Amino acid sequence: MTNQLPPGQFETDKWPVLHQGDVYSFNQDTWTFKLFGEVKEEVTLRYDDVMSLPKTTSSIDMHCVTTWSKFGNAFEGIAFRELLKQVQLKEDVNFVKIFGYYNGDRFGYSANLPLEKLLGDDALFVYKWKDEHRDWETISPKHGYPLRFIPPASFYLWKGTKWVSGIQFMKEDEEGFWEELGYSMTADPFKEERYK
Repeated sequence: MTNQLPPGQFETDKWPVLHQGDVYSFNQDTWTFKLFGEVKEEVTLRYDDVMSLPKTTSSIDMHCVTTWSKFGNAFEGIAFRELLKQVQLKEDVNFVKIFGYYNGDRFGYSANLPLEKLLGDDALFVYKWKDEHRDWETISPKHGYPLRFIPPASFYLWKGTKWVSGIQFMKEDEEGFWEELGYSMTADPFKEERYK
């Protein structure tokens, strides 16, 4: 799917900043990442725990529902599958919600995704990035520092939770933040699945 422009999109060299609510102010002493839901035992990880997990570098195209697409992005982060290894799932878990901070609420934002689509190198909790115009740099607070989920290019970027705080494992699909406001549950940019 690399460098394929979905219908209704235009290409940009910039990474526009779009988000709801306040920019989260990171505090390493209080930051935690929770793995919960349909798991045999909940797990809470500290920042150092997460950052000690194996790292992955991957190129992932970004497609925003507001119609911009950005190619040539390289990200460094922790693959979703590495966090999945930290828990034992109950039977029939097929979906997740990835949570992030929203106006002070550590679980105020969420995005729902199918579990099976998140097991490759293109589903990353990222902390560094580069493109054709810049060398490796830490993602900015406005882009989701200290960790931001970047979904596979088969999803619009609102599925890419900023300021991540946890993963809920689910047997049934549930609406996330934007889905509750009328956006598509599946969010495939190549099918222009913007709204319900």
